[in-house]
Amino acid sequence: MRLAFVDKEKCKGGIDCPYICVNVCPINRNGGQCIVKTKDSKVIIDENLCIGCGICVKRCPHKAISIFNLPEELTRQPVHRFGKNGFVLYSIPQPMFNKVVGVLGVNGIGKTTAVKILAGVLEPNLGKDKASFDELLEFFKGSKVQSFFEDLRDKKIKIAYKPQSIDFIPRLYNGKVEDLLRKVDESNNFDEIVEEFDLKKILSNDIRKLSGGELQRVAIAATFLKDANLYIFDEPTSYLDIKQRIQVAKLIRNLASEKTAVLAVEHDLIILDYMTDLTNIMFGDPGHYGIVAGLKTTRSAINEYLDGFLKAENIRIRDKPIKFFDKPPAEFKETKTLTSWSNLKKKLGSFTLSAEKGEIFENQVIGVLGENGIGKTSFVRILAGEIKADSGNFDKIKASYKPQYLNEALEGHEDDLVVNFVKDAVKNYNIELIRPLNIQPLFMKKLINLSGGELQRVLIAKTLSEDADIYLLDEPSAYLDADQRVKTAKVIKDYAMNNKKSLIIVDHDLLFIDMVSDSLIIFDGEPAVHGEVIGPLPMHEGMNLFLKKLGITLRRDLESKRPRINKEDSRKDREQKSKGEYYYV
Repeated sequence: MRLAFVDKEKCKGGIDCPYICVNVCPINRNGGQCIVKTKDSKVIIDENLCIGCGICVKRCPHKAISIFNLPEELTRQPVHRFGKNGFVLYSIPQPMFNKVVGVLGVNGIGKTTAVKILAGVLEPNLGKDKASFDELLEFFKGSKVQSFFEDLRDKKIKIAYKPQSIDFIPRLYNGKVEDLLRKVDESNNFDEIVEEFDLKKILSNDIRKLSGGELQRVAIAATFLKDANLYIFDEPTSYLDIKQRIQVAKLIRNLASEKTAVLAVEHDLIILDYMTDLTNIMFGDPGHYGIVAGLKTTRSAINEYLDGFLKAENIRIRDKPIKFFDKPPAEFKETKTLTSWSNLKKKLGSFTLSAEKGEIFENQVIGVLGENGIGKTSFVRILAGEIKADSGNFDKIKASYKPQYLNEALEGHEDDLVVNFVKDAVKNYNIELIRPLNIQPLFMKKLINLSGGELQRVLIAKTLSEDADIYLLDEPSAYLDADQRVKTAKVIKDYAMNNKKSLIIVDHDLLFIDMVSDSLIIFDGEPAVHGEVIGPLPMHEGMNLFLKKLGITLRRDLESKRPRINKEDSRKDREQKSKGEYYYV
């Protein structure tokens, strides 16, 4: 089977292109109509007539056309397609009662589309203009998904769905947090849920004035308050700090019962591993087609995902495996001091930040861990020279800074082309940054038109390519999928080692921090009240301190060597806690 895709945004409809694809197509030149113009001046491709020659793909000046020849085993009817020559979804995940099922895959592979179908938000069309419910049942005949849709039709299943995008909530609801939560409460567990998600302090706050983390917790809490048989969470840990991620993961994990199924899409591999029992890997080609692999235990699924080879499907989904290595508890070797500070204090409204003493050495990569609202970004901004401390001593240095909020870095550059914005990176670090971060396909896009993940990668390359003594990256894993996070962590680490650079990296993804860091700064205190900077500390000491505060222990997977959270009160968890080894290496 052959699939043809036309990117409607890239297709210029004859502008700067006299319909080259139409003119060079061999079928068209022989009197056929394989590629034709549409009423909106774009083009469509008849997949039944297409011979897969690839001439139109090569000759299109705007790279708007893609052609794929699918293996015979994948030539089944799709579950859903977004119009002629649009994205195709070939299968959907399978919810299971008494289990938390995860969904893992790169951005643009159809994860959100799949869960929207299960949530009843999107009606699957089976690749046609429209499909009836009877056709849908016939399509899934003989599978457990058929039973699911039958129960959905007969109203035997109630669904609670937390969507990926939470930005729409303030636009749809104007009022206080408490009013919203009480409005959706079907379980009569209001007080318990508010306590579990730590929402008491913001109940009287206006929904429109919540931070991203607060809005995420409200959205998840609202989903918990529904009386449902299937709970779906699409990226529940976005905007949350590590402590909140662990708490949310525990609560989601405990939702599953004999009468309740849970489905979760998640990019944080440590949290996905901790939260779910089974996982579906989604593979295909981002933006073009997506396929759901069979259910596997989450450990096996993540290991196969990292290895890049799906054993049961006999399909390779990446060229090279992503490898982890045992990290010895060796201390960072001190080199020449780059900068230092002592007795720093900064008051921001009612919040107070303090840093007693610390120093950063040359060739040092420091990870920063702590809760939201505890001063991490403020401290990094002091190091970057963006704000000044009220008191104390700090040796100023030349810094390159990527802010937490990406739009801050765009100010005045919104209409710049990517290729011009990262010209120094293209000139000096093409092999080290541009290629591995996959930025070249974005060159002719304006910054304002990039997705969150695309912009994040561009800003990382831009920041690291500047001439500076220290590089400060605030939440570089945000908006990146699991695959991109692991690859980006490796790019950053390799860049620091090869160029003997010092970096400070603030992030909430423990796996990301584990991959890039050789030292840690830990933030202690009370969010929104006061924050205290501890460190830099050697990696082992810093992780032990931080994990002990969280009450969790990490071990290394025997096969992939990736870090994993031990199940609470398991033999391994008890053993490591008794030894004081929360960070197992």
